[in-house]
Amino acid sequence: MNMLTIGAFAEATRLSPKALRLYDELDLLRPARVDPHTGYRYYAVEQLERARLVAWLRRLGMPLARIRTVCALPPTAAAQDIRAYWARVEAETAERRDLAAFLVDHLTTPSRKDPAMSTLELRYAAHSDPGLVRPANQDTAYAGTRLLAVADGYGPAGGPASTAVVEALKVLEEAEEVPAGSVLNLLESAVRDASLAVHDVSAAEEAGTTLTAMLWTGSRLALVHIGDSRAYLLRDGGLFRITHDHTVVQSMIDEGRLTPEEATTHPQRALLLKSLTGTAPAAPDLRLHDAHPADRYLLCSDGLSTVVPEARIRQLLTIAPTPDEAVRALVGAANEAGGPDNVSCVVADVVEAVA
Repeated sequence: MNMLTIGAFAEATRLSPKALRLYDELDLLRPARVDPHTGYRYYAVEQLERARLVAWLRRLGMPLARIRTVCALPPTAAAQDIRAYWARVEAETAERRDLAAFLVDHLTTPSRKDPAMSTLELRYAAHSDPGLVRPANQDTAYAGTRLLAVADGYGPAGGPASTAVVEALKVLEEAEEVPAGSVLNLLESAVRDASLAVHDVSAAEEAGTTLTAMLWTGSRLALVHIGDSRAYLLRDGGLFRITHDHTVVQSMIDEGRLTPEEATTHPQRALLLKSLTGTAPAAPDLRLHDAHPADRYLLCSDGLSTVVPEARIRQLLTIAPTPDEAVRALVGAANEAGGPDNVSCVVADVVEAVA
């Protein structure tokens, strides 16, 4: 067996001798031979490929424990695991990018209370319908001057669970005006209270609910999201989904194991990875969105998004002159498509306030 000293091996792999000693201790990259008298490490030429893989994965920022797992996999499975890891890194990076953009804007934009600046407000409507198949409506939709919310309950007590979550968030309507920089903390705290509310109504029966809600600050909308209800933004004619489904099929799409088209017929397409169940609350997604005049926001349960294509949703949102007409058109489209599930929609327009 052709052997390399630790120094030569380190130079060939661009791993320092210190790193190689650490990887030996962690059973990640054992030397081929250790001199029993001097303790000096020697590596086989055949170990170069594994060492280089370790070095590349470290450059990606992958934790050592996960690198050990990846190195033990066959090539195809290892590639899938790397793809999944990088998808999560990109998602986390996107969240940090949004936060950085918000902080830059927050620190450089003049006060929103400047009287020379226009004042914005919301015009809104909410509508919920049982659909054409389900015997009861377990959705809850709400729209108010500051709070927009859609919750989709499931299980024997799903209806009370979704109602309890939205009722728990309604206290935000009366809360004192909160600076945009603090509103995400306020929403996160409100979700913890909402989780307790689910526990209170479902102690004797299994239940859970999704939650997608937005809180108006006067210049921005703060988003809290958990589950597979969705939020969309219609701006300048384009429709943008601003939430990420917490479902098994979405995770498979993120990992490259499933296409969006395949996901629509997957047998586990309704299986949630996150929801509010009344037990230990899962961490929600939290984001801030700057509001522009003429923006139109849509919050909806999956009773709309799974049966009405996004192109049709965009069309209906574009042509409806008011939020009330928009929500009724969207619910009607879901029922025209068979109405297999409860369907709930909230539409809010950002407009300049009339003095």
